[in-house]
Amino acid sequence: MTQPQHQKSRSSAPPLAESDAPKVQYIDIEPDQAGQRIDNFLRTALKGAPKSLIYRLLRKGEVRVNKKRIKPEYKLQGGDTVRIAPVRLPEKGEAAPVSDSLLAHLESAVVFEDDRLMVLNKPSGLAVHGGSGVSLGLIEAVRKLRPDARFLELVHRLDRDTSGCIMIAKKRSMLRILHEALRERKVTKIYQALVVGRWESRHKRIDAPLLRAEVRSGERFVKVDAEGKASVTDYKVLRRFGDLATLVEARPKTGRTHQIRVHCQFTGHSIVGDTKYTADEDNQQFRDLGFRRLMLHAAGLVVSLPQGERLEVSAPLDAVLTDLMDKL
Repeated sequence: MTQPQHQKSRSSAPPLAESDAPKVQYIDIEPDQAGQRIDNFLRTALKGAPKSLIYRLLRKGEVRVNKKRIKPEYKLQGGDTVRIAPVRLPEKGEAAPVSDSLLAHLESAVVFEDDRLMVLNKPSGLAVHGGSGVSLGLIEAVRKLRPDARFLELVHRLDRDTSGCIMIAKKRSMLRILHEALRERKVTKIYQALVVGRWESRHKRIDAPLLRAEVRSGERFVKVDAEGKASVTDYKVLRRFGDLATLVEARPKTGRTHQIRVHCQFTGHSIVGDTKYTADEDNQQFRDLGFRRLMLHAAGLVVSLPQGERLEVSAPLDAVLTDLMDKL
């Protein structure tokens, strides 16, 4: 993949004629790139690098800004110089082919598009980007879908098994605007989740701090813990299915990993199909009824843009799933 135009790499030594050995990269940050977190910037600069590698490079000081160590949350400034030590990315085979059926599905899943932004209704089961054992992700498929687009970058992320609205910037200026809107909480994310059991309160706010943890097997998860980061989610009941299940709307006020899933578990009403936070017997009960996926869907987005613009988009839940719910 060609290097993004905004990067100005200057090698510390003349390139060797027939060597593919990795070299030091120096990247000068332009004013329109200011405000990006360094970890997000590196995901673009080091295409295909797994997140674990990016954070290891930062932790070991192999990425420096203006000759100084920085933390992952450091926000780049115009005029900064980023030095990236020689790094060999995992070997890649040929790019995974994108089937005509997937391209057709993604084309039909576009819920908004102009010259600055695309919003898609991402299908469940599709990772947002390749890497870490995933050969093909949404962003790689979208680049095949829009081969003439000069710039296409994810604005935010959804878990692989979560469906629904996801924003892809078509201009760097729009990416910067939307990242700022996310930081300033000017983006309202609206989710729908089918949870186990009867959710009694029609309106409920869950204010419970979340902490990332790891079990001995190495599996990572998130739990409610007083030592965690402040996390708030507002819930509203949309539809009840007797005592079996409840369809709820969730509006996260903070953006923690697995926030909605863990807050649902905390209430005693885990999300149907959640293999990490829902009891196996509950998941099996719903699998027997035809539910084969995580029942969490990013149903809508409301974004406040500069000059008073307001973008509202929604993405319908898969018709197969609505039919299954109608039969509960």
